[in-house]
Amino acid sequence: MSDPRHHERVDPLFRALQEEVVAMLARHEGTEEGFRDDRWEHPGGGGGRGRVLDEGRILERAAVNFSHIEGALLPAAATRRRPHLAGAPFRALGLSVIVHPRNPYAPTSHCNVRFLETTSKEEPETLWFGGGFDLTPCYGFEEDCRLWHEAALDACRPYGGLELYRRYKDWCDRYFYLPHRREPRGVGGLFFDDCMLGTFERTLDFVTAVARAYIRAYDAILARRLPFPWGPRERAFQLYRRGRYVEFNLLHDRGTRFGLESGGRTESILASLPPLARWVYAPPAEEHAEADLLGRYLRPRDWLGLGGEGSDPDSDEGGPVP
Repeated sequence: MSDPRHHERVDPLFRALQEEVVAMLARHEGTEEGFRDDRWEHPGGGGGRGRVLDEGRILERAAVNFSHIEGALLPAAATRRRPHLAGAPFRALGLSVIVHPRNPYAPTSHCNVRFLETTSKEEPETLWFGGGFDLTPCYGFEEDCRLWHEAALDACRPYGGLELYRRYKDWCDRYFYLPHRREPRGVGGLFFDDCMLGTFERTLDFVTAVARAYIRAYDAILARRLPFPWGPRERAFQLYRRGRYVEFNLLHDRGTRFGLESGGRTESILASLPPLARWVYAPPAEEHAEADLLGRYLRPRDWLGLGGEGSDPDSDEGGPVP
């Protein structure tokens, strides 16, 4: 494998970020006691630690999972851009966060940072990072979307500025898209894969900045939305919209496929799914909320008013590319 100092740097940092996320979520939940401390081993080497809250008072599900695994054969899901590495030995480290609040006005959020290293005959050492974060509201709020994207831009600013933000925002808009529904999963954020911004150290600093931007932004959004009153009507709409989240994760998400193909722990991989969701044939009772969500929020937008190439000003033209 590659230089051990690489994964030895990543491992403790990702573990520390796991604790930072749990601490932020526990402040909203009011306690950390409900977060299970679930440690597991991977058959090929390594393992992970899951911190999962189910049926919390405020958070219906929160999964903050760290993994550090080794394998003899790199799964195809990880080699889309480097097919010559298919079947090579690998080491993968990742931190995956998914939060499904009870309050329908508080959005679902997702964050992931990951590091992969492998070797092949053509390349004695290959390593890269990936990750990002995205937000999936049931009820949209312009100020939340702006705050979210301001955090994304702030994370990118020291490492590539506006151009890097635009590139990874566009990638996020394109990736988190349900072609069978012809709609995005949420309001976007950042998504990147096969990433090296010059040096290993610089890229590690970048993914750390992304994770910490997620923590700050989601903390602020939860503080805004959790106090909102809600009832059965809003709950029914939330469960209906959660069905879209399930569809994306099971049908299209490459991280889910990589985890399952690499022999990862199934319970940890599928902890990203909400504990409850609904599929209904008739339109939901909240037709106005559905129209507002689809018309104003679930489409690529220039949330920060930056203009320029690659932005999507407030028009009905453009839209995601499946």
